[in-house]
Amino acid sequence: MTAPRARRPRRVRRRTLRISILLATLGLLAVVGSIRAAGPEVVILPTTGIVDEGMARYLADGIDQAERDGAAAVVIKLNTPGGSLFSTQEITGTFIEAKIPIIVWVAPAGGFAASAGTFITLASNLSLMAPATSIGAASPVGAQGEDIEGTEGKKVLETAIKMITSIADARGRPVDWAVSTVEDAKSYTVTEAIAAGAVDGMAATIEEVIAFADGRTVETAAGPVLLDLADATIAERSMNPFLAFIRLLSDPNIAFLLFSVGSAGLLAEVWSPNFVTGIIGALAIILAFIGLGALPLNVGGLILIVFAIVLFGLELTVTSHGLLGFAGVVCLGLGASALFTSPVDPFEPFAQVALPVILTVSITFGVIMVLIVFGAIRSRGLVTTPGTAGAPFVLGSRGTVRRPLEPLGSVYVSGEEWTARAIEGVRLERGVPVHVVGVDGLTLVVEPDPSSSEPT
Repeated sequence: MTAPRARRPRRVRRRTLRISILLATLGLLAVVGSIRAAGPEVVILPTTGIVDEGMARYLADGIDQAERDGAAAVVIKLNTPGGSLFSTQEITGTFIEAKIPIIVWVAPAGGFAASAGTFITLASNLSLMAPATSIGAASPVGAQGEDIEGTEGKKVLETAIKMITSIADARGRPVDWAVSTVEDAKSYTVTEAIAAGAVDGMAATIEEVIAFADGRTVETAAGPVLLDLADATIAERSMNPFLAFIRLLSDPNIAFLLFSVGSAGLLAEVWSPNFVTGIIGALAIILAFIGLGALPLNVGGLILIVFAIVLFGLELTVTSHGLLGFAGVVCLGLGASALFTSPVDPFEPFAQVALPVILTVSITFGVIMVLIVFGAIRSRGLVTTPGTAGAPFVLGSRGTVRRPLEPLGSVYVSGEEWTARAIEGVRLERGVPVHVVGVDGLTLVVEPDPSSSEPT
């Protein structure tokens, strides 16, 4: 009886020992995690594509989050052909007002910081470029790449020169070099930019960027900051999916494709109601308008596309032997090519639908119209036998009245019950033998069948 009592304390001690080991392990992991968290962190913000409001919002939010998280520095991995001057002003203002060091790294190899990208690079605390990259060509131009003439051109050029001058002064970079990228539209290789003192160095990898910045002191809005990046951890923060999706919608080709697909869906819904194509079509058009709202839309081009869709719809209901469909294809192509106007911002690239996209969509709609016309012509010559459910039948087919014709009712003909009316609107009672003398849409026109009369 005493043996079980002796075993209980041992079991209790074993459980206590196991719990103690588990707690010690968790505590050790927490200490290691805190030690790692206490080390410097460098946040990387990959920034590619056209400089627009979405990019400005992404960088502002990313820098703000890095400041609140206590990051040691933010690296902007930049690759851009340029973009909006207004958005560029927002980004450069964010950099200069940041309380955390901002490092711009123009990468990958073969990339560039053109036009507005030059302003962004010069506004950083430290700027580096990957091998085989370039910077410059920051002159404001017209919608087709031409020089802006007259008073307006002088005003825009002067504004850009003053803006890049103030940025170069604030960051201690060569003003004459910066002005040359705007006034003379000069572009420079990485070695030329380093030799001029416009950028600070060359780095092929992010590790080289961090090694270059480590130990340097930079001036931020909060004062001088010594960059102690030894053993720094790297945290890459991409654009959030919602903002990336909005930027995708603002692509001219995507917006046009969504509008075209949505219009096709609505046409399919009108032709054969099923709710699915209608809902998908309406959703695509809504997304298209979200994208078009961020672009310099030409209302005339949009009206041409809408008119093309109307012509396609009429082709489905009006016998035109393809003329309406052909006119719709022409209007669609013209509307797509004129869908956007010149941008108000001289630094913003000209928005237009790519020619291959226009040709692909136009040819697709053209093929669909040809198939519809061919099917309609072919269906007119079809002759089917009576009694085939859902198919046309031969005039003269016999049947009987199911629901009295007064004047509309129903008859049973060729194995199906059809809506019918008597010729000249006479009343026919149930059971009267009839034969078909015509078709009015989906309504049969019948008359009494004298051959079915039986002597009484």
